[in-house]
Amino acid sequence: MSVSLARLRFLVVDDNTHAVNLVKTMLRGFGADRLHDAQTVAAAKQQMTAAPADIVILDYMLGGEEGVTFARWLRNAPESPAPYAPIILLTGHADRAKLMAARDAGVNEFCVKPVTPADLMKRIAWVIDKPRPFVRSPDYFGPDRRRKDDPNYKGPERRGDRRPKT
Repeated sequence: MSVSLARLRFLVVDDNTHAVNLVKTMLRGFGADRLHDAQTVAAAKQQMTAAPADIVILDYMLGGEEGVTFARWLRNAPESPAPYAPIILLTGHADRAKLMAARDAGVNEFCVKPVTPADLMKRIAWVIDKPRPFVRSPDYFGPDRRRKDDPNYKGPERRGDRRPKT
């Protein structure tokens, strides 16, 4: 990995204290020590506004709320302090509709619960070492949803002109 995790600020957003502690323990094992957490969308917004995280680890379900609400806010709200911050979604609800909703909200990567240290580390390494360019269109802002360039693709290039200049 090209970056020391000790230098990065992580925000873990989950309503389950045990899950937060488990993820934070994994992150400490990877060498991270700037760890913060929130249990609601409102608290996550407050944490990000006070001191933006470099990487957000977000649970899909936060009590009665969906974590994608926070992802949409982070990506699109004019007051968002870090619209480009990588978001890794943790979910025990890995059905296609939920994953598509999270992807469409601008989530970078996914881990299915129960999360293993190897899976989490792999996703962290991907968002650091292989970040996808961000795309802006009238109805989407976030990482390019295509994970790879297909050399055999023959259709129109619809997104190349909408990548924001960073």
